[in-house]
Amino acid sequence: MNVHQTYQSLERELSNEDPWRLDDNPFERERHTQLLRLSLSNSVVSNGLEIGCAAGAFTEKLAPHCKRLTVIDVMPRAIGRAVQRTKRWSHISWAATDILQFSAAELFDLIVVAEVLYYLEDMTQMRTAVDNMVKMLAPGGHLVFGSARDATCKRWGHVAGAETVITILTEALIEVERVQCQGQSADEDCLLVRFRNPERSSIRPNDRT
Repeated sequence: MNVHQTYQSLERELSNEDPWRLDDNPFERERHTQLLRLSLSNSVVSNGLEIGCAAGAFTEKLAPHCKRLTVIDVMPRAIGRAVQRTKRWSHISWAATDILQFSAAELFDLIVVAEVLYYLEDMTQMRTAVDNMVKMLAPGGHLVFGSARDATCKRWGHVAGAETVITILTEALIEVERVQCQGQSADEDCLLVRFRNPERSSIRPNDRT
């Protein structure tokens, strides 16, 4: 699936009242429940990043647990809908961009990226996205990743899914917990994984005696 097709597909979904059935589907509700549980493993989040907000269904669940939350999405229309859904909170920052381009001055102690990376065009972009996320994750911070499985994503016309991205992530991060969410249809089968960024030593090489 090329970039133009991806944008067209996302725009069609966002024109629906409940895009991707994130509110009324029991599978999606359970996926969000588990995603939130994994995201709150360290209790309150000081500085969180959500990559890909859709219409704000998960943003609404995550926001009350964050002191600061940055939300990015490649679709301005998605951000517009999510902003309306979460307007009672003032500690959320928004950016219409993608993970390949986004950068931040401060590190995040939590990064959540679910059902997003398979939209990238190829493995090179997937690796670039993972590298960018790892660079923005604070030492000891957690990254929570979720995706449909490889076989499902390839059936949808994408290059890869959960298993492939998990393998890339484990090159830099430590897998802490993995959850499988499965619904009634063949498309409702995803993996959610919490990773931890290894603590870096506070002693610089030049300080050692």
